[in-house]
Amino acid sequence: MRYVVVSGGVLSGLGKGVTASSIGMLLKSLGYRVTAIKIDPYLNSDAGTMSPFEHGEVFVLDDGGEVDLDLGNYERFLDITLTRDNNLTTGKVYSKVIESERRGDYLGKTVQVVPHITDEIQDWLERVANIPVDGNGDQPDICIIELGGTVGDIESAPFIEALRQFQFRVGRENFILIHVSLVPVVGVVGEQKTKPTQHTVKELRAAGLSPDFLVCRSENPLEEATKEKLALFCHVDVSHVLSAHDVSNIYRVPILLEEQNVTQMIADKLKLNITEKRPLLDAWKEMANHVDSLTDEVTIAMVGKYTGLSDSYLSVIKALQHSAFKVGSKMNICWVEATMLEPESKETSPDKYSQAWNDIKSADGVLVPGGFGNRGIEGKILAANYARENGVPYLGVCLGLQVAVIEYARNVLGLAGANSTEFDEDTPHPTVIFMPEGSRTHMGGTMRLGSRQTNLQTENCDAYRLYNGAMEIHERHRHRYEVNPDMIPQLESAGLRFVGKDTEGQRMEIIELEGHPYFFATQYHPEFKSRPTRPSPPFFGLVEAALKSKN
Repeated sequence: MRYVVVSGGVLSGLGKGVTASSIGMLLKSLGYRVTAIKIDPYLNSDAGTMSPFEHGEVFVLDDGGEVDLDLGNYERFLDITLTRDNNLTTGKVYSKVIESERRGDYLGKTVQVVPHITDEIQDWLERVANIPVDGNGDQPDICIIELGGTVGDIESAPFIEALRQFQFRVGRENFILIHVSLVPVVGVVGEQKTKPTQHTVKELRAAGLSPDFLVCRSENPLEEATKEKLALFCHVDVSHVLSAHDVSNIYRVPILLEEQNVTQMIADKLKLNITEKRPLLDAWKEMANHVDSLTDEVTIAMVGKYTGLSDSYLSVIKALQHSAFKVGSKMNICWVEATMLEPESKETSPDKYSQAWNDIKSADGVLVPGGFGNRGIEGKILAANYARENGVPYLGVCLGLQVAVIEYARNVLGLAGANSTEFDEDTPHPTVIFMPEGSRTHMGGTMRLGSRQTNLQTENCDAYRLYNGAMEIHERHRHRYEVNPDMIPQLESAGLRFVGKDTEGQRMEIIELEGHPYFFATQYHPEFKSRPTRPSPPFFGLVEAALKSKN
């Protein structure tokens, strides 16, 4: 097993995840099996209880793991299926060590950060690196490890010490450290400043880790003089100082690194075989060129509550973009804050209200993604109502399905006050209810999570066409409320089609509306399995219908 560790310095959000994914993709293009582990130094056990405003979206895996959004990048770039153990947090490590201590595994020793915590981290990395992730049951050859946060953070210290020891445990010849840093340009002088990178590398080396490569984030390409200065002060070869400047689309990042000979240099260090023919890399270049060549544009109004931070909906954005690539258009996402659609909202001024509705009316399609809490719910219901009544292509995901059903109950069945018990416990018409197996006392990991089977009820539906004639669909879930089974007969008799149900036939998974250009909603989250060359079927259906309605 070879290990490629990616760390970051100066500040967070530099693109360590994209760098790690890109390196992984390049190594996979050599014919090696690649896996990835993300280390998050926070004390939470997982990302499940974290606010999207603080940490971006919660990415859900097949096994129900609620993890960091970088695992979504790994899955999309490397086309693999990861497990909850591929996300290692401080909370998980300490829980495991304390559990071992309570069992008496340490034979009376004083339990300490070194060696007990650091040993547990190393054991975890070695164990998880060998878990097959590409569906054929074979163990990976290379593991990409991304260390979250910034070198120098107090919570990162045990992980950095563990990695220092780990390089000797696995052998220096099987271990590479890539450090991602920032090279800013300050003021009008336009000089690329190397001092922040020098300081962060100094900190890393003081902890016993010396980077083999520097990936330097900057707006423009690194100048030769900057590279030479960094090489001199950071103890790396000048050819190992890589420029990661801004590019036209994210799929150009691996190509940018490849042009600087990174694959050859890593292969030399890890004694990997370089193949002349690399069809995966050729296909990737073709895709990057295709994305840059798109001229037509399709506009989707995204009606949500976390619109201030686009990372909150990262997988949804990617699924929309993948679908747009396939139909040959650019994706223009128009962000609409759900509360702004509500006439009586405290947050809404007449101007904002008017602007939000203009955005909805001028879009080619409407998307209501998942979410929690009652803020903006009435706005989402109004958006679903507008799309249904005006023949505008609509996709609802998770909560987006629930608001569409509530809207139908209110405005077609005439059930005034119909609602979800999540937002109104005393609703006279509980259209969406709490699931029996959920927990009202514990938030983390108590939802219906991970991959579940959906059975289509008929071939005569959009879902059958979109999923290429499959009657059984496997998608990932994350919810604790569901459509009230007692109301299904009433809703179906009024024309709402529940074309997808769970294996017991109790849980409603997909709704459609006959006679509408595209009114489709899912209880599951189809965005998590979307890939650049295989867009998520429900998202593709939305973009396809939006393009038709535009033309």
